Amino acid sequence: MRSWVFLIVALIVAAAVFAAALLVRTTYGDYLLFAGYVVLQYVVLATAWNILGGYCGYVNFGSAAFFAIGAYTTVALHKLGANPGRYLSDTPFEVLGTLLPLSLPTLILLGGIVSGLVGFGMGYLTLRLRGVFFAIATLAMAVVLQTIVVNWDYVGGSRGAYIIRPDAAEIGPVSLAYIQYLFLAMMLLAVFALWVARTIERSRMGLGLAAIRDDEPAAEASGVPTLRLKLAATALSGALMGMAGAPFPYYVGYVEPANAFGLPYAVNAIAMPMIGGTTTWAGPLVGALVLGSLQQIATVTFRSEASLLIVGVLLVGFVIVAPRGIVGLVENWRRPKKKKLKSPQ
Repeated sequence: MRSWVFLIVALIVAAAVFAAALLVRTTYGDYLLFAGYVVLQYVVLATAWNILGGYCGYVNFGSAAFFAIGAYTTVALHKLGANPGRYLSDTPFEVLGTLLPLSLPTLILLGGIVSGLVGFGMGYLTLRLRGVFFAIATLAMAVVLQTIVVNWDYVGGSRGAYIIRPDAAEIGPVSLAYIQYLFLAMMLLAVFALWVARTIERSRMGLGLAAIRDDEPAAEASGVPTLRLKLAATALSGALMGMAGAPFPYYVGYVEPANAFGLPYAVNAIAMPMIGGTTTWAGPLVGALVLGSLQQIATVTFRSEASLLIVGVLLVGFVIVAPRGIVGLVENWRRPKKKKLKSPQ
């Protein structure tokens, strides 16, 4: 299937899912929209992590940091837009006050740009490391960024920041409740992330990343521009994670370092591709849908803490039983068995 055909089909499916969600809302209220937003958010995070961790083989423990960068970019710009005269008057940037406040799509785009630049910088400093050393470096980066945010009073520091979201959003002549608008935005972002991942997988960049994953020294000796490809993968992965985090302040209404840099984002971003399958774009989608849905059911049925328990149990089970994830199991099941040749009597 061509890239543009895949994008059109994905948009049609997204439109059907959004229409179904609006129909179901009349029966179950807004809960399914709130839960669906979280699952779609994890689809984007898992897909973004897989670009570097699955295609390239570089395990990133800093997913929560990139997510938080997108969230705090929105917090900073929202605060600036709420009172531009206080922060921009008598400065060279005073003319920018006419553009404020920014729309949610613009905030998502800017969150992706900031996170992508941070990802590029992190990659430039750490991608010469390999294996566990790179993973530790990404974890250290997350700790450093969280410390900066905790001590940055403009975005609330350790106290956190409240975000008052509108009651509704206007899309042309159509008015949507804001949770519907957030759900739609995250649905489109999930489609975009999947399209980017699939395009990379089937391109020369994907072949280069696979060569790096299989044997980086051999790939470099064969002329593959390993550092350039790794930097591109790190920047793209960070940008998509930041875009996933940008709507987060409007979703929760209150952002603090503990929830923006939360452990669930770092753990789920790794576990969902591992459970779904890391060698294809469909793996993170399957893993996020399965694991994210189970977590939402567990949160309502039992306790929210049970979600991480589910992650741990499933991750250990799939690592032992099915290292290639759900997609790998399906591929093995569909692969025709080789007929044994009978030896001549």
